[in-house]
Amino acid sequence: MKKTLFYGKISIQGRDVMKVRTRFAPSPTGFMHIGNLRTAIFEYLVAKKYNGDFLLRIEDTDQNRKVDGAIEFIYKTLELCGFQIDEGPFNEGDCGPYIQSERKDIYKKYALELVEKGEAYYCFCTESELEAMREHAAARKKPFLYDGRCSKLSKEKIAENLKNGVPYVIRQKMPKTGTTIVEDLIYGKIKIDNSILDDQILLKSDGFPTYNFANVVDDHLMGITHVIRGKEYLDQTAKYNLLYEAFGWEKPTYIHVAMVLGEDGNKLSKRNGDASFMDLYEEGYLPEAIVNYLVLLGWSPETNQEVYTMDELIKAFNENRISKSSSQYDVKKLKWFNAKYIKALDDEKYLEFIRPFLTHDVSDKSQEWADKLLLIYKDHLSYGKEIDEMVNIFFNDEINISAENKAFLESDANIPIVIDTYREELAKITDWTVENIAKVIDIVKEKTGVKGKILYMPMRIKISGVEHGPELPDEIYLIGKEKVIARLS
Repeated sequence: MKKTLFYGKISIQGRDVMKVRTRFAPSPTGFMHIGNLRTAIFEYLVAKKYNGDFLLRIEDTDQNRKVDGAIEFIYKTLELCGFQIDEGPFNEGDCGPYIQSERKDIYKKYALELVEKGEAYYCFCTESELEAMREHAAARKKPFLYDGRCSKLSKEKIAENLKNGVPYVIRQKMPKTGTTIVEDLIYGKIKIDNSILDDQILLKSDGFPTYNFANVVDDHLMGITHVIRGKEYLDQTAKYNLLYEAFGWEKPTYIHVAMVLGEDGNKLSKRNGDASFMDLYEEGYLPEAIVNYLVLLGWSPETNQEVYTMDELIKAFNENRISKSSSQYDVKKLKWFNAKYIKALDDEKYLEFIRPFLTHDVSDKSQEWADKLLLIYKDHLSYGKEIDEMVNIFFNDEINISAENKAFLESDANIPIVIDTYREELAKITDWTVENIAKVIDIVKEKTGVKGKILYMPMRIKISGVEHGPELPDEIYLIGKEKVIARLS
């Protein structure tokens, strides 16, 4: 049955039914900032909670920032995070194209419509004229606002300029008195004084639309019902609303979300070295863990549950519980989430995940040995790249014992007896297995009468140089009989 989309509704057999539609509209700059990803998560959950559609739209009106391959990169990121993209550049629906640079004719059509309505006007001011206005505003210590001089040009002068090919932009004609009301689901009603609104450019001289104009046109034509974006754009929403009113279009529901701050308390920024999603992914953070962590930055569930599957998030998500306050990115908490997700993997999936992060040469080892090595750290990892440092003790031909550990080995008269007993009993093993090694530990305990750290720590220090590690039988097994006996001697 054909569905005709308009204003976020679908018409089925002549009956209008609301259909929630959200969109994620990143710029193709090559990486997904975690603050942007958090917004995308909210947009996705709102759409799927109401059995609606989640769209991907590429906002590439700033061609200077465009990075080749970025659209594929964005798709990959969203798919890794478990998002189902209902419409986008690679799976178009009825509202395409979904890349703004391919929609220039659409924007021009609607910009000219506003000119015809008297809601916008041609501006032929040169850059030197605009710079003089900026300098005048700066001298008066006031923010620059275009003075609207071109809105007063006669029809004849406009026609002459167009005929002569004088470069122009199209500006929106803003009201200069009164207020514009912005209604937001999180922040309620916000009054914006119209006197501070600039006659913003809608269409640039190169034919590309500005960000604000393209968003309004696209959101309307694509039937977007809910617009979710950062709180920093809340004041700009007055301009959006005036455009909707000028066209006579229905406004979407706005949901502005507070910023995610970096660990230093400042706004997250790639330039400041803050991680992007792909940075985290390549470090060995699972996408599911990243999504789970980010959704709880600025949103609180109704229960104390912290770990969610995507289906559980969709069911539990309530957009009214999005916080007004900024949240702070905490890598320690992210590691906690990631460790939980790593532990929850079955062994086969865990090995598939962790093998690429092991850079030590295991070509002279069996697959069984390598898998055993990786598996004993499954419950100790917080991210993938951590594995290399953890397993160093199994790849060092020589060990270094610190002065502190040397002092410990000399601190109890039983320690040399324990070490000698281990060496003697381990040498007797003909079938070198974890089970047989565990039996030796019990024998040493029985023969020497020691327990606790005197039973375990001297052994660890002598064979690895450090006092902590995986389960002792596993550690002894993986280091190998020959090397262990040599180190105990």
